[in-house]
Amino acid sequence: MQPGPKNLITDIAGLRVGNAQDAMIKTGATVLTGARPFVAGVHVMGGAPGTRETDLLAPDKTVQKVDALVLSGGSAFGLDAASGVADGLRASGRGFLVGDQNVPIVPGAILFDLLNGGDKAWADNPYKALGRRALDTASERFEIGTSGAGFGASVVDLKGGLGSASIRMPSGHIVGALVAVNALGQVTVGNGPNFWAAPFEIEGEFGGLGPASRHQPGALPLHKGGPREATTIAIVATDAALTQSQTTRMAVAAHDGMARAIVPSHTPMDGDLIFAAATGEKRLGNAAIETLQLGHAAALCLSRAIARGVYAATPDPTDLVPTWQQKFGGP
Repeated sequence: MQPGPKNLITDIAGLRVGNAQDAMIKTGATVLTGARPFVAGVHVMGGAPGTRETDLLAPDKTVQKVDALVLSGGSAFGLDAASGVADGLRASGRGFLVGDQNVPIVPGAILFDLLNGGDKAWADNPYKALGRRALDTASERFEIGTSGAGFGASVVDLKGGLGSASIRMPSGHIVGALVAVNALGQVTVGNGPNFWAAPFEIEGEFGGLGPASRHQPGALPLHKGGPREATTIAIVATDAALTQSQTTRMAVAAHDGMARAIVPSHTPMDGDLIFAAATGEKRLGNAAIETLQLGHAAALCLSRAIARGVYAATPDPTDLVPTWQQKFGGP
């Protein structure tokens, strides 16, 4: 299996991603939308999630498709980013039709970046405007690293970021991942530069260092002063035609990819969550085998996207932790 031409989630035809950020506040928002509504599911494994409209994604609910998915910084304040996205979609005529009213369906999730050194003394919640700006910039090409929902993110010892990756399966289906990496745990092994995700790297996409030669378990890494709220939030997607139940199952399987790339993950202080999306462009052949393969590919993509997001982060004078490039002397 090889990446798509962009090695981004937008290698899936019809999907677009937009980012917006505020350098003063040190935060941002990211939106995934499509040419038309798409099937979506969600699975939460962290102990401190923050979400909007995720109940709608259960397979037994009336609404089976969504218009966009939103990832945002800002903790609970960041949930308002989805309101800005909904306003923009409504203005363009998108949404679930109820009588003569279009109601955009925009589930969202947030990460905690309120203690990252930015100026959080706003008078009015800035996230609605960030969400609208992110939607307005949505494109097949977008920046990873210090961008969008990953703009103010960090892991325990490094700056976090926004990551993405894709893979083309032997069946011809495309799978992609988009993630804002903001974790209590580490993405690298011990004090070295090697990523936990290294066994799944393709074509040197995050440095080509390979796996660490040795790892001795010791005390868990912690932020100064002890553990604090974090949260890694992600979207995995495919062009396969899936039911909402199958899409939800892909989200469940993708958590393996998070656990392989962040150690520890799914902690009580992380709100780790994965959305899954299926555009339905390509039918399945053997559904039993191919849904299994889609889940496996989603986990692989997410591990790679997590490492890519941290590897691509860029420094700022207000950062509380170094970037991977600063700490390990990358190119």
